[in-house]
Amino acid sequence: MKKKLLHIIATPRFDESRTLKVSNVFLSVFKEKHPDWVIDEINLSTESLPSLTVKRLDGKYELLGGKDLSAESLEAWRDMIKHIERFISADAYLISAPMWNFGIPYMFKHYIDVIVQPKHLFQYTPKGVEGLVKGKKMIVISSRGGDYSSEPMSKMDFHEPYLRSVFGFVGVADITFIKAQPMDMDPAIREGKINQAQSQAKKIAASF
Repeated sequence: MKKKLLHIIATPRFDESRTLKVSNVFLSVFKEKHPDWVIDEINLSTESLPSLTVKRLDGKYELLGGKDLSAESLEAWRDMIKHIERFISADAYLISAPMWNFGIPYMFKHYIDVIVQPKHLFQYTPKGVEGLVKGKKMIVISSRGGDYSSEPMSKMDFHEPYLRSVFGFVGVADITFIKAQPMDMDPAIREGKINQAQSQAKKIAASF
């Protein structure tokens, strides 16, 4: 079976996206180095994600209580399980998510709330929480309007810490960030920083 890279896109700007300008360079080199891999792409700005209704949340609490999903909950969870299984089936991940208001885009948070479920991506054990998505790499590519690489701005970066925390919680420990910043200060600086991030993306893709 061919290995799969799941590319999760969390920006609605398509060709205008500064984040995707970097991600596309990563993918170009990655495809050259790994022509046998399948690239599975999900664009969260166009994907119809299941909403977290009361019935679906009831199912989550069944799992948290150590039970299996009831027949009613299983029916309500069918669309969620498709997304969970699609995520789990990948061998590696590429995340294209710009910083919005110091954090991640809302559609990405929605996706995380859909897939991060007990007995699927994590489980509770007598020794504590165990992540079930182990031994997989993740590359996160983002663009930021400002420069969050040093204080005082670094204190307002809730993008990288959150993603490291939530995906680390489910077992993904090998996470690399590529950041194009700052994007909104000056056109000349923006282009230079995009080029710099693209060079970094090429090197990481070549050694992936």
